[in-house]
Amino acid sequence: MIELFNITKKYGNKTAINNISLFVRSGEVLGLLGPNGAGKSTTMRIIAGYLLPTSGSVKVAGFDVVKEPVTAKRHIGYLPENPPLYKDMTVCDYINFAAELRGLKGKDKAHHVNRVIEEVGIPDVKKRLIGHLSRGYRQRVGLAQALVANPQVLILDEPTVGLDPQQITEIRQLIKELSGKRTVILSSHILPEVSSLCHRVAIINKGNLIVENTPQNLGKSLMGHREIIVQIKGPQDKIRTALESLSGVKNITVSKVLKENLCEYTVQSELDKDIRESLFYTMAEYNFPILEMKSSFMSLEEIFLELVTEEPTAASQREAN
Repeated sequence: MIELFNITKKYGNKTAINNISLFVRSGEVLGLLGPNGAGKSTTMRIIAGYLLPTSGSVKVAGFDVVKEPVTAKRHIGYLPENPPLYKDMTVCDYINFAAELRGLKGKDKAHHVNRVIEEVGIPDVKKRLIGHLSRGYRQRVGLAQALVANPQVLILDEPTVGLDPQQITEIRQLIKELSGKRTVILSSHILPEVSSLCHRVAIINKGNLIVENTPQNLGKSLMGHREIIVQIKGPQDKIRTALESLSGVKNITVSKVLKENLCEYTVQSELDKDIRESLFYTMAEYNFPILEMKSSFMSLEEIFLELVTEEPTAASQREAN
């Protein structure tokens, strides 16, 4: 649905983004992460057709954004960090205006305007001036203008910035409802937000794409192993011996002693070994009840800091080795 091929953007001698390639599948939500000035907004503006790349190409729904800009933009809805709202217009007038800019007319325009007003949850304020709305409602109006032509691709730059906690929750829920129907690219500084909304993340630093994958797979690769946290009832020495017998196990630690004959164990295994099933059957064979078992991953915040830090980290040193 969205294809970036070796995109570079330069401003004079300064390179804003450098040779970035990305592919976003239909219906997928991709999170763009990076420090301030990393190149996230520049990348999103190029995808949306607001900026031309210095080199490389971008396709949206199969259309080249540079060579076929009008056709490509018909498939794109864009919400910049500061929504382009006219505060002296009513909500309804503004969305009608946005619909006309997208080429909608007559009954078709009325249908799409009414649909999007319901979709983003603003029917109660559609007659009010935008300048009299709260920040949360303004953000919904910004989303409405991005969605009014029913685009296949939605680009959201910091969609919850400046909102209060309740407004953030509402906008996140709205984005969840929109995803699946559309392909979404969003940037955010709120990392738990990205974890909850996005199927994959792409981390950009100093204009370079460092890595892109699911948060879970990124965590596994940086840790260098799989990790399971499991609560098992039984004698500690025998449980450890049983765990050590499992194929692929690298390390076992007792992370908590919960009470007599009940401990929480952290079990590390090789990256390509999923030991959960064999662990279950081995404990059942020894009659050691498993009370809880869960996989352990690095948080997205830990992954982000690990990848964009200036100093060499343990993970980067492992990768170099």
